[in-house]
Amino acid sequence: MKQYQTELIKNLALLGHAGSGKTTVADAMIFAAGGTDRIGKTADGTTTMDYDAEEKKRGTSVITAVYPLEWQGKKINLLDAPGLFDFAAGVREALTAAESALIVLSGKSGLTVGAEQCFELAREQGKATAFFVSKLDSSHAHFYRIVSILTGRYGAVICPVFVPVVEGDHVTSYVNLVNGKGYTFDGLTAKECAAATDENIEAMRSMMLEAVASADEDLMEKYFGGEEFTEEEILSGLKKGILNGDICPVFSGIGQSGDGIIPMLDILAEILPSPADVPYKVKKGEDMEVAYSTPDGAATAVVFKTIADPFVGKLSYFKVLKGTLKGDMKVKVSRTGEEEKLSKLSYIKAGKQEDADQITAGDIGCASKLGNVITGDTLSAGEVVEAVTVPFPNPTLSMAVYPKKKGEEEKIAAGLIRLAEEDPTVTYRTDSETKESILSGLGEQHLDVIVSKLKAKFGVEVELKTPAVAYRETIRKSVKVQGRHKKQSGGHGQFGDVWIEFSPCDDAGLVFEERIFGGAVPKNFFPAVEKGLQESMKKGVLAGYPMVGVKAVLVDGSYHPVDSSEMAFKTAASIAFKEGIANASPTILEPIGTLTAVVPDDNLGDVIGDINKRRGRVIGMNPLNGHKQEVMAEVPMAEMGDFSTAMRSITQGRATFTTEFARYEDAPAPIQQKIIQNAKTE
Repeated sequence: MKQYQTELIKNLALLGHAGSGKTTVADAMIFAAGGTDRIGKTADGTTTMDYDAEEKKRGTSVITAVYPLEWQGKKINLLDAPGLFDFAAGVREALTAAESALIVLSGKSGLTVGAEQCFELAREQGKATAFFVSKLDSSHAHFYRIVSILTGRYGAVICPVFVPVVEGDHVTSYVNLVNGKGYTFDGLTAKECAAATDENIEAMRSMMLEAVASADEDLMEKYFGGEEFTEEEILSGLKKGILNGDICPVFSGIGQSGDGIIPMLDILAEILPSPADVPYKVKKGEDMEVAYSTPDGAATAVVFKTIADPFVGKLSYFKVLKGTLKGDMKVKVSRTGEEEKLSKLSYIKAGKQEDADQITAGDIGCASKLGNVITGDTLSAGEVVEAVTVPFPNPTLSMAVYPKKKGEEEKIAAGLIRLAEEDPTVTYRTDSETKESILSGLGEQHLDVIVSKLKAKFGVEVELKTPAVAYRETIRKSVKVQGRHKKQSGGHGQFGDVWIEFSPCDDAGLVFEERIFGGAVPKNFFPAVEKGLQESMKKGVLAGYPMVGVKAVLVDGSYHPVDSSEMAFKTAASIAFKEGIANASPTILEPIGTLTAVVPDDNLGDVIGDINKRRGRVIGMNPLNGHKQEVMAEVPMAEMGDFSTAMRSITQGRATFTTEFARYEDAPAPIQQKIIQNAKTE
């Protein structure tokens, strides 16, 4: 593939709700540009962009795929991002690399939640944004109703450009509002026909002209003067408007048959901004700078995606922000300051790579085997800078990982660490409290794919279980008890005798003191007494959970000049602990978390109801823009295992939330009884 100047490169993210047809639209674009010999089908696993084995198996996108098109003397890098909520990392990856976003809508489903979220994120990140309404051959598809919904939701920025002519329930032709011509399609081939006109078409043309006029003062003057715009003027207004965020063009067609694909590509190639038109931000120390992509200067690139493969090695997808990256070039990594040597550079073509000697500013490529480089890192051949990228969501669902075969723990850990490098929304750690290995992600499907990849790529199988809860035990009253250990078995015996006062305290562990008078217990045995108590604190008397908040004061005791030993006093302390704690009103503490959730107004009551069912307490609410509420609550962590699934169900994926550990407090009596019973049966 030839090298293109920065001004001739367009990076376009294809976004939308799962099932909207964006991968099929991408395939149609690739077919139109001569990259394939047919338009594939996601259900059959034959699309170019769904190349991963998991995608073929599931019939849906789970990773972001990249494919470069050459169109009208320009290069368009397509970035097809997953539509499922569980794979939201892909949308962030695509938007980090792209200047523009094409939101694909189903003509039947219209503006779905996933499409709303993609549009809002793209606009928030300052990306030029357009819509393509596909699947117009579906029953009950209605382009004009969708445009009405878009206009009602987003206002005058909505700008119809290529619209269908509908008779009955069928699309008979299309009208290109830019040149005023009508078209029918035989596959990708467009045949010119008389441009139909009706009230819908006229309304769409008026919307377009108003939008174009509002983007340019000269065109506004001409519009109010009643003069007609030329095709060049309309394209110029669209280009200026989409760059400034004043216009969101709307196209229409059928991805699977190719209707409308070529006219859309023709227009997008003209109006989409290049990397030279859109600023990016970098941090230099504490300073933030804004710059535009240019082939001049020391090379700088941002890594927006990582692929972990046990055979090929790690692939780092990058976008060059400045200068030109070349093979064998040495670059520094922003996160570590370490130097890495670029070896093989490639252009990405979905699941394949095409060798490249160099990759210039604005373009996208990949490098293999960059050791300590992860998604979000900036590579700099000159001064070390850090590019500002689109933030990733935090994991919301955690499960404990157990091997199906013993002895594979290390292999599992190595594989999951590699997969976590691939996906910034995945974390893998060992819980220091429960000793369980915890895998966290964005939902059940997300974790299911990780487990499936672990088997396919690294040859190990695991099962996921609900993580154990790190309960604690403490006491609520003071007691004084004796611990006496005496054993005679011939020769030296064992003797240790202590009196200890146990009482509640606010410390996170054990507070040990001694108030011995008259040498009842020699000082050299004090450490043994404390050690016996510390070891006993590891397992409480109710359900075996670690003890906290206990003060133990050694007040009296006795010893034998021959038979007393450190071991004897350590054992005596343990005996005192078991008896004393059991009589000091022991109780089980459960971890309480602080929940912060952003919820649509319409779902507020149902979400609060769900929190209440989980024994949560709402402690505050703040109204936010966009008809949303921020809900703050305190919730028992033991009840939050499936909260992400419930929130997605209640709000159709519109809500977001975070939970953070806050403190421990007494579990209710029925819950304590259940915990104790479970501990006895384990």
